[in-house]
Amino acid sequence: MKVVGQPLPHEGARGHVTGEALYADDLCGRFPGLLHAWPVLAPHAHARVTRLDAAPALEEPGVVTTLTAGDAPGEANTGPNRHDEPLFPDEVMFHQQPVAWVLGETLDAARRGAARVAAEYEPLPAVLDIEQALAAGSYLTAPLRLADGDVSVLESSALRFEGELRIGGQEHFYLETQAALAWRDEAGYIAVYSSTQHPSETQEIVARVLGLPRHAVTVECPRMGGAFGGKEVQANASAAVAALGAWKTGRPVRVRLTRAIDMAITGKRHPFLVRYAAGFNADATLRALRAELYSDGGWSLDLSEPIMWRALFHVDNAYRLPAVEVVGRVCRTHKTSQTAFRGFGGPQGMLLIEEVMAQAAQRLALPADVVRSRNLYREGQATHYGERVDDAERMGTIWSQLKSSSAFEARRAEIAAANARSAHVKRGIAITPVKFGISFTAQFYNQAAAYVLVYRDGTVQVNHGGTEMGQGLFTKIQQIAADTLGVALARVRVMSTRTDKVPNTSATAASSGSDLNGAAVADACRQIRSRLAAVAAGMPDGEWREFAAVCEAAYRQRVPLSASGFYRTPDIHFDPRTGRGRPFHYYAFGAAVSEVEVDGFTGAYRLLRTDILEDVGDSLSPVVDRGQIEGGFIQGVGWLTIEELLWDEAGRLATAGASTYKLPSWSELPPVFNVSLLERAAMPHVIMGSKAVGEPPLMLAISVREALREVVAAFGSGVVTFDSPATPERIFFAVQRVRALRPALT
Repeated sequence: MKVVGQPLPHEGARGHVTGEALYADDLCGRFPGLLHAWPVLAPHAHARVTRLDAAPALEEPGVVTTLTAGDAPGEANTGPNRHDEPLFPDEVMFHQQPVAWVLGETLDAARRGAARVAAEYEPLPAVLDIEQALAAGSYLTAPLRLADGDVSVLESSALRFEGELRIGGQEHFYLETQAALAWRDEAGYIAVYSSTQHPSETQEIVARVLGLPRHAVTVECPRMGGAFGGKEVQANASAAVAALGAWKTGRPVRVRLTRAIDMAITGKRHPFLVRYAAGFNADATLRALRAELYSDGGWSLDLSEPIMWRALFHVDNAYRLPAVEVVGRVCRTHKTSQTAFRGFGGPQGMLLIEEVMAQAAQRLALPADVVRSRNLYREGQATHYGERVDDAERMGTIWSQLKSSSAFEARRAEIAAANARSAHVKRGIAITPVKFGISFTAQFYNQAAAYVLVYRDGTVQVNHGGTEMGQGLFTKIQQIAADTLGVALARVRVMSTRTDKVPNTSATAASSGSDLNGAAVADACRQIRSRLAAVAAGMPDGEWREFAAVCEAAYRQRVPLSASGFYRTPDIHFDPRTGRGRPFHYYAFGAAVSEVEVDGFTGAYRLLRTDILEDVGDSLSPVVDRGQIEGGFIQGVGWLTIEELLWDEAGRLATAGASTYKLPSWSELPPVFNVSLLERAAMPHVIMGSKAVGEPPLMLAISVREALREVVAAFGSGVVTFDSPATPERIFFAVQRVRALRPALT
């Protein structure tokens, strides 16, 4: 029976709810003599380390050793690109940056030892936000630029306006904080359990720090308790510290950050400052857009440059930009190095164009959905970087189907009537689209390998380079392998990700985990099935129908029952010098309608209803995909409405825990939440006709922000603007502004 496309539960669901599932830190009990690591944290956002004496820590009972700059036999630097992240810095670059580590028999001993390390600092001036970075000329990159068409027509447009938008960051708040466990194996080399989205890069960084060849380091990711991009790069430092400690002491070493330290020292979604000018024709079609995008990259480069590129790629969202010039630059500040987060810059770019569309609608006195609809891509049109949007008609189909299924027009009329009767509590409704490019923008990452083993009893082990972080990748891989081999799902076991099984893997990121690894697994399974078909052809009638019998016959005939599979995404390329190319294999589409209610006295809001229609192609696993859509949407609602990162004047993260950093909870869930998958939507040239679903749903939450704008407008007059996130405070003051502009009653 075909299992791909069936609504099966997550393969790890039972383990997750019973507690039987094992994460990296759960494996510590297997290692006698385990040491615990604790960091020495700097109390400044920017300072020079003038003295560091770790010897007093050794006087603390239970402390075994310390880790400082002289302990690394290799390069004590975990920066993935520029090697710009020293493990033991001479210059502190963000508040609570670790300058040394202490290893103890217990966590308390290590903590007490760290408190006894004598460290002295010379405070230096700190750059703490984008505006300060611009004033100081503090950057991590040169300007990045995409342009198309004649932007000078902006000046002669029937409607021309300009503005500025501040977009806040976001804390990943994965349930499992950064964690790693390292030990020396029987050969004297290093093995690591790491909560990482990119085991091969973690292997590379550990090898670099220890001065070892990569074959001397094995990294395994058993599973992750969430990641959302926060463990694509930033898992490397924890693994490097654990490995260095194990190398120095010969004992296993555990690193697991507390929630407070994790929030203080790991990167976030990039805050952005956007300055723009837009021109529209009288019929509400966009004529030209010029914009500058500045991101707060923090202290080191990390993935900030490709994140900015993706923001520039996605300033169009689902709209044709006839003439455009967008320039992006990553600012350097004395804060944590901001990093990958679901959407990878795309959400910030898309928020810009949605702000522009909404303002145009208000200035032209048109419904926002009309302006958005008139500017949607049409079939045959190309993006501002030269890639054709081949399936643009899907966006039109989604738009019309969702407006109909959500009763958009009737509800809008009912809301307008209700608002006329209520002076202080009003409602609003909005529909917004999503077009999101699928592929890594670094071409070489668009590859995957797999190693499939079939045993004589007809059972199967599948190894691949993707990591499981709760998103359901292993569920899909299991279904793909079962279908391709033609066996029952229970016969297939997906193994944890290890660098000694599948080397040189790409990160599980860019929504491409299933596309890449699923295709590689299918390739390996097809090879095995082809061999087995030849064996079955020579078997007596009836015997060949039993998969296990065919496997046993193949073994006896010395036919190999294992295979390596490989896949690389075809026909993708991009030249950053010209700003032209085809960086994406395809686009994922979707749209959402959201309705909200706002109390004008407080700015407090309630999300009343959301309807989503998402294009996932032919779904590999509908239950998994639905979970991704629901979870991604709510995470986007958090980013856009309630999650606000704040730093004080000393560069200290003020929202450093769940008590001060507001996360979405049951109260943010809409009472009516309808999620549908686009039907008859098979995607050619992608694994089994499917489409990516990890990141695109997050941007559907823009519909909530735009519904809030509609509500604010209902309280008064004028153009409604507010920065992101649209917290109750910002909504309250926006309401006050439009009320002040309301014409006096006669």
